[in-house]
Amino acid sequence: MTKVLPSLLASDFTKLGHEIEEMEAAGADIFHLDIMDGQFVPNISYGLPVVEAISRTASIPLDVHLMTLDPEQFIDEFSGLGIDMVSFHIEATNHPHRLMQRIQQSGMKAGIALNPHTPIEHIRHLLSEIDFILIMTVNPGFGGQKFIDTCLDKVGELDAVRRENGYGYEIEVDGGINQETAERCREAGADLLVSGSHLFKSPDWQEAVRKMKQ
Repeated sequence: MTKVLPSLLASDFTKLGHEIEEMEAAGADIFHLDIMDGQFVPNISYGLPVVEAISRTASIPLDVHLMTLDPEQFIDEFSGLGIDMVSFHIEATNHPHRLMQRIQQSGMKAGIALNPHTPIEHIRHLLSEIDFILIMTVNPGFGGQKFIDTCLDKVGELDAVRRENGYGYEIEVDGGINQETAERCREAGADLLVSGSHLFKSPDWQEAVRKMKQ
């Protein structure tokens, strides 16, 4: 079943608690938290104090996406905050297998994120053990970008590999996801749809979430 993950980076931070409650009532499945360090990507988002506040307010699972150098930092802190899923970029670490195991041993699902230009070959040796793969469908760092069509090929290839080998990973997409691109991603094999600007700017959040799952 397809799940919808509102990206809280697109929410109104002056009323974050209220928007978390409203988005949960609208049927959101998981909240997506983008952590940016201004080094791996040219933007800074928020850190542990905000993640801690979100974890105290939200009642659905939390998915942390690390767009940072040295993603090995703070894994213990995320586990202590009750985070359910953590993904890191394959380009950001020299020891992806070790980091994947550390996240899993901390009781969280481990995911690997691929930038639009990064081929699946870079993570093929990890596919039998990873919990989910995050396909960036825009260049990471800023919201509101246009969906990159060629990224659908990676979603389809990962779905085919999953079926052929009986792997259990889920496929997540992030960037430019609206009703139209959500449908194309679902058809290609995506399980988890991250959407920020489209959802939070919709006049009817419940209807927007419902249509995205169809």
